[in-house]
Amino acid sequence: MTARVQTEDFDLTTEVATLRANNPKVGAVAAFVGTVRDLHDGKEVTAMELEHYPGMTQQSLEAIIIEAKQRWNFFDAQVIHRVGPLKPMDQIVLVAVAAMHRREAFAACEFMMDYLKTAAPLWKKEQTSDGARWVDARDSDDTAMARWNENGGKAK
Repeated sequence: MTARVQTEDFDLTTEVATLRANNPKVGAVAAFVGTVRDLHDGKEVTAMELEHYPGMTQQSLEAIIIEAKQRWNFFDAQVIHRVGPLKPMDQIVLVAVAAMHRREAFAACEFMMDYLKTAAPLWKKEQTSDGARWVDARDSDDTAMARWNENGGKAK
């Protein structure tokens, strides 16, 4: 299980291969890759800056993997979150989970991504035609995260 905060891009194929390496019991890998869009709330986005607290962010990413592991049965997981300056189409985040079956892989991946969107100590500042603006979590992101606290910790 690994979590990384980095400025460098990542390669999805390499990261998934690492998750599957030498484990013939892996029957499913669920992965989510988030990218920088060129449009947000009707405004053209020309760049994005991701800020974080070094150390604190790393610990937060590690903790969410541990929490997911307590909820679902999976073999391995990886979370990579980039920080620093990015432009449209750049990759921002990778959450990948290797499990015996798809349901555990999908659920753990979605749970970790919902956490990253709402509670991870990361901040996005977009550059738009109107100037710079901070990006807040959407209400729909908060609703998505809240469902994990209902129904015994599993999503509805």
